[in-house]
Amino acid sequence: MNYNEVFKRSLERPDDFWGEVASDIHWYRKWDKVLDNPDGKFYKWFKGGELNTCYNAVDIHVENGSGDLTAVIYDSPVTDTKEKITYSQLRDRIAVLAGGLKEQGLRKGDTVIIYMPMIPEALISMLACARIGAIHSVVFGGFAPKELAIRIDDAEPKLIITASCGIEKYRVLPYKPLVDEAIQIADHKPEKCVILEREQQKVEPMIEGRDLYWRDVIKDAAPAECIPLDSNHPLYILYTSGTTGKPKGIVRDNGGHAVALKWSMKHIYGMEKGDVYWAASDVGWVVGHSYIVYAPLLLGAATVMFEGKPIGTPDPGAFWRIISEYRVRALFTAPTAIRAIKREDPNGEYMKKFDMSSLDTLFLAGERCDPDTLLWSQEHLGVPVIDHWWQTETGWAIVGNFKGMEMFPVKPGSATKSVPGYDVKILDEDGKEVKRGEQGVIAVKTPLPPGTLITLWNDDERYVNSYLSPYPGYYYTGDGGYMDNEDYVYIMGRVDDIINVAGHRLSTGAMEEILAQNPDVASASVVGANDNLRGEVPVGFVVLKAGSEREQDELEAELVKAVRAEIGPIACFRKVLIVSDLPQTRSGKTLRRTLRSIVNGEDYNIPSTIANPDALDKIKKNVHIIGYGKK
Repeated sequence: MNYNEVFKRSLERPDDFWGEVASDIHWYRKWDKVLDNPDGKFYKWFKGGELNTCYNAVDIHVENGSGDLTAVIYDSPVTDTKEKITYSQLRDRIAVLAGGLKEQGLRKGDTVIIYMPMIPEALISMLACARIGAIHSVVFGGFAPKELAIRIDDAEPKLIITASCGIEKYRVLPYKPLVDEAIQIADHKPEKCVILEREQQKVEPMIEGRDLYWRDVIKDAAPAECIPLDSNHPLYILYTSGTTGKPKGIVRDNGGHAVALKWSMKHIYGMEKGDVYWAASDVGWVVGHSYIVYAPLLLGAATVMFEGKPIGTPDPGAFWRIISEYRVRALFTAPTAIRAIKREDPNGEYMKKFDMSSLDTLFLAGERCDPDTLLWSQEHLGVPVIDHWWQTETGWAIVGNFKGMEMFPVKPGSATKSVPGYDVKILDEDGKEVKRGEQGVIAVKTPLPPGTLITLWNDDERYVNSYLSPYPGYYYTGDGGYMDNEDYVYIMGRVDDIINVAGHRLSTGAMEEILAQNPDVASASVVGANDNLRGEVPVGFVVLKAGSEREQDELEAELVKAVRAEIGPIACFRKVLIVSDLPQTRSGKTLRRTLRSIVNGEDYNIPSTIANPDALDKIKKNVHIIGYGKK
């Protein structure tokens, strides 16, 4: 299959292209129109069509005679548990839970927050919601109660599904107290909480009238059938960091999502029905939604759910054991994971202990892949290592290579070429295309292809302002980069205040708000510092109020603790420098980009609009105190 022909057709005749792709999905009612784009902003894919994502992901395989194929492989070194679930078994477990949720009053259009660890019940909960038209919003189990409360207030769930605990390496993390605190903080109060009691942690106390044991919900529940849903009925809400500190609820539809993800499994990842595919992520992130849960099952592949870490559960050979034991054909993970393994096992000795012959490809995404990590992986794995780029908002790759269509030579530092359906452009500040090789803002001509966000939950205005207004006629990615003469795209990093910590997109603005709440702090700024393991980590700068007499070490520890308490340990917030002044323009804008350059030991130009250039000199002299400032 020729990439150039497919790509050209996807842009010039999107109705024909995606209409043909959509024939690979089961529809209760065929669409009236492939793409309805009346105003260039709120477009609909497969308008008038009706389908059910759960049916396409599970039931259809059973009905087509593939019920005995493995659907889910659960491997938990932290609990010493292994389980294989066939498509027939998965359908039955989903249907019973969906029936139990219906008996608790859950209906089409209701929202459900899922706050669970990496266990099969998380996947089952997502698909049970999809089965009956409830809209799920999975929240990563590492988030602190305040972050969970913000999502509860925005999504207004009728019901929360959680577990008694998660397990961080071999440490039990009780979830129930976190959920209870979040509900107490939130203005919105869910009617019910369904709690899976794991043997590692009892559920206590149970709140009468609100809390229900998972086992009681499914006991004697009548299995629920899949219901037809409009193609544009929301499948899920997934929150991503916002530059104001308030997370943005990305809304994904049913129809476009199913069509795009199934196509991507074959053409980007080169997978076939019955293959074993492993996305080593978490269901709380978009990779987990798209490539642990939905895409592999839509194809009829087996998906791996791994409750562990790349190192420490028990050693740097954890990933290679999984690949060997389950004959994984493709691994998809973040560069952070590979860097962690490389740091512990630089010569790949653990890899040599396992039969890795099943592995065809390693896919990397979630953050920019540094060439050293890519080349190390190529050398030791002996398979193609493909960096590809996408976002929570898009739900699948914007730029990539094409294992199932046409493979291009890998250029370290590049995510390769635009995926069919995405018309990627590099723009200057005025919205004009730059020359090849010149850096600018990465944007995508609208409309975006199927499977991408359709709006923000209850906030159409913010959707337009955040993504469509900066460059009319384009989707604003918030990332900067350039394109070379062979159409290879290079992603250089964020141009706003979102940083990427080990593949997790976090708002520095939200961290600044927390720092500024301290009674001794007058102003604060947080920037991303380059980190060999995590890609980026946040570094804080604070100016104290006049008259503050706090001990510096004591205050710094207090500020670090506050950020970690409200954002969660995933923020990796450990460094704060107390400064006399923050560099600002005459209009009062903090020079974050310049601060970031100082932290990373990079050259920078002093803007002509700076109001206090001496602040830069002082910070540059003292930034080494927190371990930064040198290349």
